[in-house]
Amino acid sequence: MDIKCYFVAGGAGFIGSNFVRHLMAKYPQAKVVVYDKLTYAGNVANLADVADDPRFRFVKGDICDRYLVDRGVRGADVIVNFAAETHVDRSILEPDAFIQTDIVGVHTLLEAARKYGVKRYVQISTDEVYGSIEDGHFSEQSSINPSSPYSASKAAGDLLVKSYWTTYRLPVVITRASNNYGPYQHPEKLIPLFVTNALEDKPLPMYGDGMQVRDWLYVDDHCRAIDLVIEKGEKGAIYNVGASCEKTNREVTHRILELLGKSESLIKHVADRPGHDRRYALTAEPLRQLGWAPLKPWEERMAEVCQWYSARRDWWEPLKSGDFEEYYRRQYPDLMAKAGR
Repeated sequence: MDIKCYFVAGGAGFIGSNFVRHLMAKYPQAKVVVYDKLTYAGNVANLADVADDPRFRFVKGDICDRYLVDRGVRGADVIVNFAAETHVDRSILEPDAFIQTDIVGVHTLLEAARKYGVKRYVQISTDEVYGSIEDGHFSEQSSINPSSPYSASKAAGDLLVKSYWTTYRLPVVITRASNNYGPYQHPEKLIPLFVTNALEDKPLPMYGDGMQVRDWLYVDDHCRAIDLVIEKGEKGAIYNVGASCEKTNREVTHRILELLGKSESLIKHVADRPGHDRRYALTAEPLRQLGWAPLKPWEERMAEVCQWYSARRDWWEPLKSGDFEEYYRRQYPDLMAKAGR
């Protein structure tokens, strides 16, 4: 597929910014338009290393804004939609924004894709649309059973994307990835929160018994998978992206403390969140048949992640102030009460 221009919605976020770097490193002739609302999770600092490249253009905008989306998409060959409200905890506190971005915004992008005849529309989704599973693994044919306002909004977006293939034959692909981790991940998420809290010798708030299981996927491996399905993926298909790396939250936490040389006394158990899925697990056979596989083991990647956050206090310390502190107090009241705050 001859691709001259990528339109990356949500490209200033965690996975989106890593994907932009992947594209610009691999395709020296391609142009990349990053479109991002710059909510708390979108950060222009995530793109500082590519901002001066003449192939790169940034547009600040909401994916629900039809006029700005229309202008931005015009001339693009591929749309990749990372733009989403993504944090389950925040969806429980304030679900409204999730409905707007993850459903209405998807519709706006799909209409622009249809208008300009893009060669591929890629919807970046999540394994959370399947819900929790005690045994076995979810495949692309599994039913969706979302548990939170976040996963429900993502599932609705997926159904809308799928309908544009069925109705209009818009060349769409949906990817459903397991839990990502890596550089530039906002410190509200488990791994960066626990790494940065440990670096500051602050408590690590572990939900419930810490035995929730997630399949951990390094962000660069995810970016490679997205690139592969753009090139080789079947139109109208869904591709799970899982690394077959199941770890409990407790295992992840102990690994972080071990790598940073910190005491397990930093772990503080807090009340579990409502509707907390116990286990996510995926098969990703169609993707692996295209030739994809993770490049390094989890243990090695975790060491790299801890090293990155240790070296980049300049990036994450500003993010853990202001609005984040207010969110943190609301999310972990038990922890704040024990600390007398």
